[in-house]
Amino acid sequence: MASGDATNWTAGVLGHPISHSRSPALHRAAYRALGLEVDYDAHDVTPEDLPAHMAGLRGEWLGLSVTMPLKSAMMREVDRFSPRAERLGFLNTVAWEEDGTTTAYNTDVEGIVEALAFAGYDRSVTGGRMGVLGGGGTAAAAIAAAHLMGLTGVDLFVRTPAKAAEHAELARGFGLSPEIRLLHDFPASAPGFRAVVATLPPRAADPTAELLTVTDAGPGTLPPLLDAAYDPWPSALAAAWESGGGQVVSGLEMLLYQAVEQVRLFTARALPAGTTPDWAAVITAMAAALDLPER
Repeated sequence: MASGDATNWTAGVLGHPISHSRSPALHRAAYRALGLEVDYDAHDVTPEDLPAHMAGLRGEWLGLSVTMPLKSAMMREVDRFSPRAERLGFLNTVAWEEDGTTTAYNTDVEGIVEALAFAGYDRSVTGGRMGVLGGGGTAAAAIAAAHLMGLTGVDLFVRTPAKAAEHAELARGFGLSPEIRLLHDFPASAPGFRAVVATLPPRAADPTAELLTVTDAGPGTLPPLLDAAYDPWPSALAAAWESGGGQVVSGLEMLLYQAVEQVRLFTARALPAGTTPDWAAVITAMAAALDLPER
């Protein structure tokens, strides 16, 4: 199919469970704003079923958004990796090239950086540390984001310190100074960070939030917080953070900005040659699809 021919373009999101995903509404809004006809649906796929699912894909695919629990398993199903995806060992994006091969990307990093900027992170100031709550793929992306943001270190707050060793090594690879700490130590440390990213599942940070409510940080001392969980919202952590005077954004902001980068990758070969999209308008349309504040 020639570049720019919009007929039968296909994309989608894979994960398990997936019925709750907001990605279809988000991506469909973007493609409408770009004037492209792209079928974008959610597909419930387990890690065990992933190889057969990928082998069975037919048609003109632009790309896949990949969510849990497939961010690691999908690495075995692609033809090549972007340097970042290879380094992190996690992907959230698969893009089809003109020759039909696939490339893995991780746009969660841009999602974190832009979400924190929306929450008030000052990108003109370098140095300082990021607090990261939890582990897994989003925590790995947060470490890469800390590097992009010009920070010098990350504190990794986990329940089981031994499980954070790989993330600490990843941080060192980015030139960051890592510290592995217990999750219950976070509230007392919170004011000392430039930014905080909570990657814990919904409600998993509630005990931490209860400790935070009795921590007298003082007005204006809490850094911007991205709580990757967004259902229910506000989370207990977000509510406690706001009550302490801190700025908070939910995982929907991260979802928005990581999807913007996905759309850029997916549509690179679908848009007519020479097209310069109005990305500000696209982002506005995508934010509206999630009922987020106007950009």
